[in-house]
Amino acid sequence: MFDKLEDLLIRFEEIMGELGEPTVTNNPERFRKLMKEQSDLTPIVDAYKEYKKCKQDIEDSLAMLEEENDEEMREMIKETLSDSRKRVEELEQELKILLLPKDPNDDKNVIVEIRAGAGGDEAALFAAEVYRMYVHFAERQRWRVEMLNVDEIGIGGMKEVNFQITGQGAYSKLKYESGVHRVQRVPETESGGRIHTSTCTVAVMPEVDEGVDIVIEDKDIRIDVMRASGNGGQCVNTTDSAVRLTHYPTGIVVYSQTEKSQLQNKAKAFDLLRAKLYDMEQQKRHDAEADLRRSQIGTGDRSEKIRTYNFPQGRVTDHRIGLTIYKLDKVMNGDIDEILDACIAADQAAKLVKMNEN
Repeated sequence: MFDKLEDLLIRFEEIMGELGEPTVTNNPERFRKLMKEQSDLTPIVDAYKEYKKCKQDIEDSLAMLEEENDEEMREMIKETLSDSRKRVEELEQELKILLLPKDPNDDKNVIVEIRAGAGGDEAALFAAEVYRMYVHFAERQRWRVEMLNVDEIGIGGMKEVNFQITGQGAYSKLKYESGVHRVQRVPETESGGRIHTSTCTVAVMPEVDEGVDIVIEDKDIRIDVMRASGNGGQCVNTTDSAVRLTHYPTGIVVYSQTEKSQLQNKAKAFDLLRAKLYDMEQQKRHDAEADLRRSQIGTGDRSEKIRTYNFPQGRVTDHRIGLTIYKLDKVMNGDIDEILDACIAADQAAKLVKMNEN
């Protein structure tokens, strides 16, 4: 590990030297890559420099202990020594985590698909609330949310909604949200006061950059244009602006109707289709590599849940990591940082165990 850290320190200094050259800005692409590499290396280099300083402090303290006779000074030196040793242990763990292989998609924007599962209208209402939860979370992060498509029901629910979240590191946080979300509560439509259980599925897919080779042949796709349905206005429902794409090889059908322009809807539909095809490739790779955790994007069946939102008790439980918190109102308002941080920590811990086994 320390050989690798020394190499990274040398590379960091090389980058800083190159960025200091007046001609570096003449090549914008090279400049962008250097800045990205510098940004990625900075936390590792900072932690490693602190680690080396603490190791030096330990050596200095041990040397001073051998020479110092004053008892009060010896106690101060011992306290400094103890603090340095403790910090070295913490930094070793931090450095192990920082050196874990990074998911190449972590810095990407995401496309999220939420579908109502078991539970009828109540499932559609819950799907709409989960959508708003992610919108509020994105706003807290100062990320941008753009609707791609929505299939609404009359009472404010959503059978399906697709949207894009644009922001630095969006996938690194939201990738843990893929799976079946379950709600337990008394529906507004229930007169008997009985608690119902409903579900929705969430699929979080990284946006596909231009450099990723996702080929969509003309012969494999059918493009249909039609008049948009649902709440419209401003010509949305009066022109053939909605676009539906059918991908024959996979059977995937995507639909976009949120823009007035047919061209804009077509572009959004292709973005969504590319994300779905890329996600399918990712899933195949995960299936082939048993040590990677597979995401559970199911059909809305209650048995495939990753999280339960219990309204009568104000409780949210993430079943993958055994976390239960009692602040449901805040969670539904987008305060999901505690859950996401716990998922990230659990994922890192599992990877560290795997790394130590190897």
